[in-house]
Amino acid sequence: MNSLVLVPGGAGFLGSHLCERLLARGHTVLALDDLSTGHRRHVGHLSAHPRFRLLVHDLTRPLPRAARSAGRVYNLACPASPAYYQQDPVQTTLTSVIGIWHLLELCQSSGARLLQASTSEVYGDPQVHPQTENYVGHVNPIGPRACYDEGKRCAETLAFAYRWQRNVEIRVARLFNSYGPRLRPGDGRVVSNFIVQALRGEPLTVYGDGQQTRSFCYVDDTVEGLLKLMDGPIEGPVNLGNPVEHTILELAEAVLRLTGSRSELHRHPLPPDDPRKRRPDISLAQRQLGWMPRVSLEDGLVATIEWFRRELELPATGGLARKAA
Repeated sequence: MNSLVLVPGGAGFLGSHLCERLLARGHTVLALDDLSTGHRRHVGHLSAHPRFRLLVHDLTRPLPRAARSAGRVYNLACPASPAYYQQDPVQTTLTSVIGIWHLLELCQSSGARLLQASTSEVYGDPQVHPQTENYVGHVNPIGPRACYDEGKRCAETLAFAYRWQRNVEIRVARLFNSYGPRLRPGDGRVVSNFIVQALRGEPLTVYGDGQQTRSFCYVDDTVEGLLKLMDGPIEGPVNLGNPVEHTILELAEAVLRLTGSRSELHRHPLPPDDPRKRRPDISLAQRQLGWMPRVSLEDGLVATIEWFRRELELPATGGLARKAA
């Protein structure tokens, strides 16, 4: 199979892993990225591939001519960490809303199928636990996270509006805390923050009492879920995440143990609208897609720590060396 697949956000953390898998499947891949949070080096190893191309493009602008022949579209374009998306909330919102509008117009004219990478953030600070796809959420529409949360919610609205009114084929995935190699140091996500701080011997920044929970899904599992959803029979929305829930303190302890770091924990006030609990109900994905995560948090952290160690050009530490031995 050699159909063209368009991947907006293809030079980002998740997008670069998806591009690899699509190429391995025999697709031709056109990645679009404005490189605001993505990076060329994430796909540098793909640059010589005859079926891969990266175009620097802002998704809020009209799509390049090369995108028009895509048969499938995976929309991963939008900063995903609070530290990045809060730097330019206008651009973040427009990327989600105007970006998907451009892509849906493309799909309407070409007959392409679009998968929208939405987020668990559409549930806000949830009052239902675990979160099922029919939960409508608890989101502050004018808070500091709203540019991302509401941008993604509106993108879902547009996707289903085009489906119902204009018969565009869509898939919607709600992703929960994906992590792994190619997260950027200092991007503000808790896994990358803790690993970088531990490897550098700096204090680990813990917000609030550390009892807030997250469900961390290794990037390989997330990508497998996206592929299954795109090929599968249901439109969604579908939760894609690891249902094993961990407190932030448990994550910190695991990172310290696996890196062998003696870093201390430094407490800071909890940011506004930060969710207290986060765990997906993945019954729909299991039942309809035959998907569930395979990589444990410990195994995923080992791989991610090793990648950060190389990225930061740091020697292996005792804890990591013992785990890898």
